[in-house]
Amino acid sequence: MQAPFQGIKVVDLSAVVSGPMATGILADQGADVIKVEAQGGDLTRLMGPAAGDLTPLFMSINRGKRCIVLDLKLAQGQALLRELVSQADVLVENFRPGALNRLGFSYDSVKAYNPRLVYLSISGFGATGPQAHYRVYDPVIQAVSGFAASHPQSATGEPQLLQTLLCDKITALTAAQALSAALLARERSGMGQHIELSMLDAALSFLWPEAMYNHAYVDSPRPPVPEYGASQRLWRGQDGWFAMITPHNDEFVAMCQVLGVPDLIKQPQFSSILARRDNAKALRAVLDPIVALRPVRGLLAELGAAGVPVGLVNGKADLADDPQIQHNQSLQDADYPDIGRVRMPRAAAVFKAVKPSPPALAAHLGQHTREVLTELGKSPAEIDTLYASGVVR
Repeated sequence: MQAPFQGIKVVDLSAVVSGPMATGILADQGADVIKVEAQGGDLTRLMGPAAGDLTPLFMSINRGKRCIVLDLKLAQGQALLRELVSQADVLVENFRPGALNRLGFSYDSVKAYNPRLVYLSISGFGATGPQAHYRVYDPVIQAVSGFAASHPQSATGEPQLLQTLLCDKITALTAAQALSAALLARERSGMGQHIELSMLDAALSFLWPEAMYNHAYVDSPRPPVPEYGASQRLWRGQDGWFAMITPHNDEFVAMCQVLGVPDLIKQPQFSSILARRDNAKALRAVLDPIVALRPVRGLLAELGAAGVPVGLVNGKADLADDPQIQHNQSLQDADYPDIGRVRMPRAAAVFKAVKPSPPALAAHLGQHTREVLTELGKSPAEIDTLYASGVVR
């Protein structure tokens, strides 16, 4: 069976993380993604330890794409993009609102010659509004969306940023799902459509369900209860850290038995999930000293066998040695001819009806320019002229 998006052509005008990661998911699932870069290349070609014009960040979210360079400030560059878009099923862009309109590539302009196109616009704050014109990167959205406030420093209560591009990646996952839905709708209606997605909206949608439950009731406010996330802390054993959570009574009872305090469930302050939520500090005061005396791996084996949800805190360098990650083959080595092996996660969703293929590689800047232009019907002489004039690279 073919990969799900086999035969779908994507023109990826996006840069950095949110758009490229979304189109990267489609590429993993069989789409032909043509990444259009400016002369200097995507910023992620510079972010992190670089091997020439490739970095692990760029390689991870741009694998399997074909990369070309177009100067969209030139009329000839715009004409080439118009040809690409006319043949595409999907266009993804995360320019600042209005930028593509000024180049003649608004949705309405493009729809006139490709009505089946699914056109996704990703913005920071939205296409309109008081902050629509602001430049945006992930930390800005973490701040505005409530992520920073939802993960305060334990000692001071001050807001803090998560040390990953969380909102970019949440936006990417939301974008990939929206594109899939729009392509399905096109199969039914025959028509494409314009999707608008802001990082702010994606982050709020992701964060809200449990992090904001004390702020949900508008007309009939309820007394606030302890924040769900505030009670979730790691546990420290004799020789390492682990995660453990026991919301159900049977899980809590099993944990108490393994830790040698089986009668803890009989105490009123710990007898139910709500009681344990309201007395979380008192519970940790009892259990932390017990856990601190136990070697972690042996303790986790006992807890796991007893049905207690637990997991070892892996260091970054230890992930490849985790037995479950190894069993799942979650990490794969892509063999780059000029770099050697580069480790990255495989596509998370496994389509069992599709034959697995070797890890896809990311392209060097402009690597496929000539190939893509040839597919557009350009002759070798025409392509040479485009190179000489600086329209392409």
